[in-house]
Amino acid sequence: MSRPVVVTGLGLVSCAGEGVDAHLIALAGAEAPRTDSEAFAPYPVHPAPAIAWDGQIPKRSDQRQMEAWQRLGVYAAGLALDAAGVKDDAAFKQALHLVVAAGGGERDYAVDGAILTGLRDAADPGAYLNERLQNDLRPTLFLAQLSNLLAGNIAIVHGVTGASRTFMGEESAGVDALRIAQARVASSQIDAILVGGSYSAERPDVLVIHEMGDYLARDAYRPIFARGDRGGEAGFILGSCAAFLMLESAAHAAARGARALARLEPVASDRTRRAPGSVAVSLETLWGQAGLSAPDHVLSGATGVAPITAEEHAVLTKLAPRARLRALGDVIGHGLEVAAPFGAALAAALVDGGGAREVAVTAVGHRRGEGVLRLVPA
Repeated sequence: MSRPVVVTGLGLVSCAGEGVDAHLIALAGAEAPRTDSEAFAPYPVHPAPAIAWDGQIPKRSDQRQMEAWQRLGVYAAGLALDAAGVKDDAAFKQALHLVVAAGGGERDYAVDGAILTGLRDAADPGAYLNERLQNDLRPTLFLAQLSNLLAGNIAIVHGVTGASRTFMGEESAGVDALRIAQARVASSQIDAILVGGSYSAERPDVLVIHEMGDYLARDAYRPIFARGDRGGEAGFILGSCAAFLMLESAAHAAARGARALARLEPVASDRTRRAPGSVAVSLETLWGQAGLSAPDHVLSGATGVAPITAEEHAVLTKLAPRARLRALGDVIGHGLEVAAPFGAALAAALVDGGGAREVAVTAVGHRRGEGVLRLVPA
């Protein structure tokens, strides 16, 4: 038998600020999200807010050994633990499972540049490269921080020492992280799990990677569903963000006196070949699998990439004609692996504090992968 799975804690950080209230205000408003159009021109980004890291990462030594994406994730995880009322409950955290959706970590640009410059004049490039890799690598033994280090740092900083796993793979990773976390609690394998991820957009390496695929919007912010299909207009604007949710069985939450914010239903996912019309067919199928009927809100993870975004917009307008449709990219930017967890967290906040009776969340990848989930009152 499937147990009800409820959300008991949320941790949110993005260009809109930190915490649930700041994001509900941003979601309800019509203002454009905070955007930096200068730092990486011609590519705008939605930057992280100013954060007092000590609030969730008290040791400066821990802060120093993390790059921005890890600090964002560890900070948001701490907010979720606080909101769930378990930040100081060592026994709870020792048994708490963890699922993280995140991409590859940030590179050490100084080391990259020094090695590439030195290779030009090296008498023996192979020997030079081996020497530099032996002496210049950070203690993680890699030029970039691996995504599972985020789970490790959450364990170190917050004492979450149950089993953990990490998902990589852009938007689909976030969908699967939620899908498996919900299913494990629903099936009675575990009673509680912390799930989420983080992304740092303020990085030249990720901008280069996505520009090579022609996925980045240029020059100025435009609303997601108004980006069209022409070069420079279409595409996503990356956003630095992090989101974590505490999921528990309803009985487990009730037994410890925790307030349930919303109920997360089973997550539906798919992976099409992206022929014309395939996204529409996939979303219609997933809509039924997720048990959606007449949501009053739809939070779309649409990226702005053409023609997929237009296809998603058309089918969502048909499936939920009376719902308030809002693109997450118009609130926080696009966070790839974080898109689905952030959408789920905002949906839970809407159910809890915004009076919503049913919220649909979509996460359609810019290349592959589709996901739909449903949150309702607990």
